[in-house]
Amino acid sequence: MPKEDYKPINDYAVIGNLRTAALVGTDGSIDWCCFPYLDRTSVFAALLDARRGGRFRVSVPGIERGRQWYVEDTNVLKTEFSGNAGRVTVTDLMPLSGDIEGRAGSFAPPELYRILECVQGSVEAAVEWSPRFDYARGTTGVSRIPGGWLATDGRDDMTLFGLEDAGVVEEEEGGHTLRAEIPMREGELRVLIARWGTEDLTYVPDRAESVEEETTEVWRAWAHRNGAARAEKWAGGLLPLLVRSELALKLLTNTATGAIAAALTTSLPEDIGGVRNWDYRFSWIRDSAMTAQALIALGHETEAIELLAWMERVSEMHAGEGLGLRLMYSIHGWTDLDEEELPHLEGYRGSRPVRIGNEAATQLQLEIYGELLNTAYELVRRGYELPEKEMAFLSRVADEACTLWKEPDHGIWEIRGEERHYVYSKVMLWVALDRAVHLADRYGLRGDRDRWARGVAVIKQQILEQGYDAEVGAFVQSYGSKDLDAVNLRIALLEFLPFDDERIQGTIDATIEGLMENDLVYRYRVDDGLPGEEGAFGLCTFWLIDCLALSGRIEEARSLFERMVNRANHAGLYPEQFDPATGEFLGNFPQAFTHIGLVNSALYLAYAEGKPTPGHSLIGTPEHRAELERGYIREVLH
Repeated sequence: MPKEDYKPINDYAVIGNLRTAALVGTDGSIDWCCFPYLDRTSVFAALLDARRGGRFRVSVPGIERGRQWYVEDTNVLKTEFSGNAGRVTVTDLMPLSGDIEGRAGSFAPPELYRILECVQGSVEAAVEWSPRFDYARGTTGVSRIPGGWLATDGRDDMTLFGLEDAGVVEEEEGGHTLRAEIPMREGELRVLIARWGTEDLTYVPDRAESVEEETTEVWRAWAHRNGAARAEKWAGGLLPLLVRSELALKLLTNTATGAIAAALTTSLPEDIGGVRNWDYRFSWIRDSAMTAQALIALGHETEAIELLAWMERVSEMHAGEGLGLRLMYSIHGWTDLDEEELPHLEGYRGSRPVRIGNEAATQLQLEIYGELLNTAYELVRRGYELPEKEMAFLSRVADEACTLWKEPDHGIWEIRGEERHYVYSKVMLWVALDRAVHLADRYGLRGDRDRWARGVAVIKQQILEQGYDAEVGAFVQSYGSKDLDAVNLRIALLEFLPFDDERIQGTIDATIEGLMENDLVYRYRVDDGLPGEEGAFGLCTFWLIDCLALSGRIEEARSLFERMVNRANHAGLYPEQFDPATGEFLGNFPQAFTHIGLVNSALYLAYAEGKPTPGHSLIGTPEHRAELERGYIREVLH
């Protein structure tokens, strides 16, 4: 399949309903969607195979791309096709009602609404509907049913309503494709509803307006309740992009469990044509905790509370495995995430293999202990009282961090080689015990506080002795190496050392010199055992901005931040990685990590520039360090 048959990743926007989500291209094509949850098998996967993956396209012949935007402060999407004959607007949404602030407070039928409105002239819209169930591993048949169409592979079903008077079924690779032409005049409306399963065969197009209004209000109420209302005092012109980031992060949250997925997609390549293609539709403790912390900063503490509760529940589910804490789970708490290749799919622009599942699920990653306790600490110091069950869970997390801190691991980047003593993993173990001590001293966390405090001291001493290389002038990736790792920019952000420490400034400068290209920062530049290369990492670039801002290097930080802001696509969304040479989006999309980075960098820059940031001091600032010192004389080496 020619690469030209694939749109750039930045051509997509996303809609969803807190269960699943879909990518909608500027050409009106839904090229990625899994039902009924985002980690289940795909129904539309043209993103990963343009010929056989399946799509749901609504377009106007002769107009290759439409103008696309979100209804303000929502996840309701509009795509406008404008030509000489007329203009059609397509409104895409997944219906959502109820209160989405907490867990299980919303209702969302497994449906896609595509509302076509001819706003000018006369236009003939075109529809292509080709569901391909189970990652297109079977054959899909499409047939008429009363009032609509049914697609099935014998196991799964999807219906389509709104084309009862039109449509031709054609035989194509992988099964049937329904094609239809819809003549429309100014003022006419056509409502297409694709629905998972066959339990509901009703079609009430007159409800479309109320469904759109209700879904719009649900998203807007959530964004305005805390996030936007708190951010507008300091965010200024950044407010729309911050709201878009929090809405994108919320879309990755599963309302039934509180779990947060790392990204919507699988196998979008980090290297076009290469093998660095991973499934990110799972809930990493690390990614989830960082997402929760970003939402806390914007005022959405409920999501963080639900996340901690979920972590405690899944830990209890797997208690036969020790603490039961793993680095990732499915969004429903499963640990069986066996990695599998799908050789029948060619991959995005020929980037094979397409993978489902993730082999890294079996790795040991020690930074998760610090992320969990840091999230809890952020909540508790804001006045939230965690239930006793969850406080007891946090105490067990701290105890396990004490037990495991001497062990090597695979590190935050899940390098698939031998385990090593990664510096950042050790720093996060220090964070786990440091926050546990503060929680014990100030907020009533019960446990072996003295053991935790001894761990704080000894881990810090080891890191300073073995994790910093004077010849390199920076903290290195692992003990005994001389390789740089951008994650070490977080060392000061986590208050392991102050920003004016020469070792921190040396790490910042070494990162700029050794890992940055065209204003974008790579994670590392060493052989990780995989062929090919990867792009620069969006989150790492934001970490550099944070460090520059809190180091007083505000002009550097502001300049770099503005260039990163301009890298968002037309819908305000970011990928995992970028090609530094071209700016092209790489990796899974939309990526929670990068949106987390945007939120945090906006906050740190606003703080550094003296703007009225949220009332609770940010971790990493002098005010927060002073707050800690008032309650606890640190028993560590400075």
